[in-house]
Parts: sequence; structure tokens; C-alpha cells
Amino acid sequence: MELVLMFTHPDSEGHAKKDHLRHVEKDVLIPKIMREKARERCSEQVQDFTKCCKDSGILMVVKCRKENSALKECLTAHYNDPAFYEECKMEYLKEREEFRKTGIPTKKRLQKLPTST
Repeated sequence: MELVLMFTHPDSEGHAKKDHLRHVEKDVLIPKIMREKARERCSEQVQDFTKCCKDSGILMVVKCRKENSALKECLTAHYNDPAFYEECKMEYLKEREEFRKTGIPTKKRLQKLPTST
């Protein structure tokens, strides 16, 4: 018995669909990109909350409620935005396509780029 692994679903002609997403991509990898990008876009709230926590020590749970709420509100707004999901999905699909062409993950490809000094 021969075991064949397919990581993409073929179309009716047997070709892999470029934009098909596996569960791990939909439920783990794209949300990871969303979290990273949302934290960048909410950087002011992240900084405010971080500063409050550092300044408050053990009392941060009580003293930083306002900053925590502002951060959660900002992040949640991005997580619930269908356009933001699509943006992150397209970014993921572009990275996946590049990986399939080169065999090199994005992070390693970016690390190997020469820097101009």
C-alpha cells in the first residue's frame, strides 16, 4: 500500500488550488499574522499599557484597567474587521506562494538579503 500526502486540494483537473486554505492556515497561521499586525497598528495602546504595567508593579491589575481596555478595544476592532482578515490572508497566500517557489521561508529569505551600509 502506497501513502500519498497532498497538502493542497486539487481542482477537477488535478492541479493544486493556489488559494485553498487548510484548517491550520485559517485557524492558526493567518490569525498569527493578524495578531502581529494588530499589535503594530495598536502600538500606541501597547506602549501605554506596557508603561502603566512597568510603573504600577503588583498593582497593575487595578491601576491599568483603562489602558488594558483601550488595548483590547483596539485589537478586537482589528480582529473583527473582515477587510483586515482579507488583507492578512492575502499576505499569507503571497508568502506561501513564494515559499512554494523558493523553498525558503520568508523570515530566512529576509535574513539573507544583503544590507547596504
